[in-house]
Amino acid sequence: MTESPAISFHKSISSEAGTLVVLTDETLALGVETQASGIADLFRKAAGTADYKGKALATLDLLAPAGLNFDRLIVVGLGKAEELVEEDWSRLGGTVLGALRKGEQATLLAERPDGTAMSADQLADIGLGAVLRGYSFDRYKGGKAGKDSKGENGKAAKGPIRLDIVAGEASKAKKAWAARSAIAEGAILARELVNEPANVLGPVEFAEKAAELAALGVTIETLTEKQMKKLGMRALLGVAQGSVRPPRLVAMHWNGTKSKEKPVAFVGKGVVFDTGGISIKPAGGMEDMKGDMGGAAAVVGLMHALASRKAKANVVGIIGLVENMPDGNAQRPGDIVEAASGVTIEIINTDAEGRLVLADALWYAQKTYEPKAIVDLATLTGAIMVALGSDHAGMFANDDALAEALSKAGAATGEKVWRMPLGAAYDKMIESKFADIKNTGGRYGGSITAAQFLKRFVDDGVAWAHLDIAGTAMGSPQTEINRSWASGWGVRILDRLVADNYEG
Repeated sequence: MTESPAISFHKSISSEAGTLVVLTDETLALGVETQASGIADLFRKAAGTADYKGKALATLDLLAPAGLNFDRLIVVGLGKAEELVEEDWSRLGGTVLGALRKGEQATLLAERPDGTAMSADQLADIGLGAVLRGYSFDRYKGGKAGKDSKGENGKAAKGPIRLDIVAGEASKAKKAWAARSAIAEGAILARELVNEPANVLGPVEFAEKAAELAALGVTIETLTEKQMKKLGMRALLGVAQGSVRPPRLVAMHWNGTKSKEKPVAFVGKGVVFDTGGISIKPAGGMEDMKGDMGGAAAVVGLMHALASRKAKANVVGIIGLVENMPDGNAQRPGDIVEAASGVTIEIINTDAEGRLVLADALWYAQKTYEPKAIVDLATLTGAIMVALGSDHAGMFANDDALAEALSKAGAATGEKVWRMPLGAAYDKMIESKFADIKNTGGRYGGSITAAQFLKRFVDDGVAWAHLDIAGTAMGSPQTEINRSWASGWGVRILDRLVADNYEG
């Protein structure tokens, strides 16, 4: 993993070394401090020559700018100031970071051209976007010696980018940054877990990574295969039985309220590799199935973020960790298993395995912690990608208030969700001739029938939402704040959900 950029906040420019970054808009106006820096004439001449219009996130790069001590001048456009929304500030930070070189020192004059002062939260979001953009997964490139100490062509690697953000609200921004830094760490942890190859990160190794959160004050409980058998988790164990690698279930409890208030629970699917089992997947693209634990990764990243920023909330994270392989002991289509809740399930397709893992994990979350609300995350269905592509995650919910809260959190952070339907007609599609339900309802409405399946394992009166993140957790389009195959999707939206609805 590359070193994260070093972010700091200052009330005035502390150094004229390196690169100066300033902001403009579609009127090509400049802020008061920016004009005082003496770049106005230089900028207008360069903008005219380059036909630069100040469009949102468009950059203008000037090397060795005349009359300045800085080596470079970078101008970033904000577009139409009245159209800026919350997520644009992190996108701005990512754009600034993307314009810089490794080891570079840069100063951002963070002032809006319209004269409106940036808030501490907006400034902190710029830092968040910069750190997220700076992440890359290069652990296995160049050999051990190269990755430890060398850059390209065997030369010594440069240090991290240093970004000074200069603004009047610098002192308040430092406080806001403490929380954003924790969120960035959580999202990057989720990315790391998803990016790791399955030969390195099996169920046991994943559980060990989750257990490291104990250092932050998170209470960890890890269930072994033997313990899960005793609890009757035959749905989860059925998925795992074709692999030589034993399953694990990890519960992570953060009690930031120091009270006995019922927690909010987050449950993640952790299939560390999914061959499809006996219903084996096509070979093309199967390597991507190392990311079929994106839901569990997001839950671990979320718990890291909450504990790191000392969230004043009672939260539990549950992850079911298995590998779905097709050996001689693997479960077969036509098998019937009984979940820990007592519901019997006919296995129609062994590649519809994530819902089996979640069935027992949902049961355990409710039995053990009696949560007031549950959100589960899973790279569950290709069908959700057919419906929504990679821009939105699919959201299914039995509670309108929870659904609305998730929608607002998604809009604020840029991790957007789109509510999908549930209903009796879809529930009929998973009725089985031989068991209580079957694990797939067929080709049509695949993401909906998967959600209906999960709903069977949620107790009456418990607010619940299911997020199908198959299109957003891995292999999604690169953005201003992510250049990694794994996006870490889920950490920021769920942290915001907790902050706005369950803290205090």
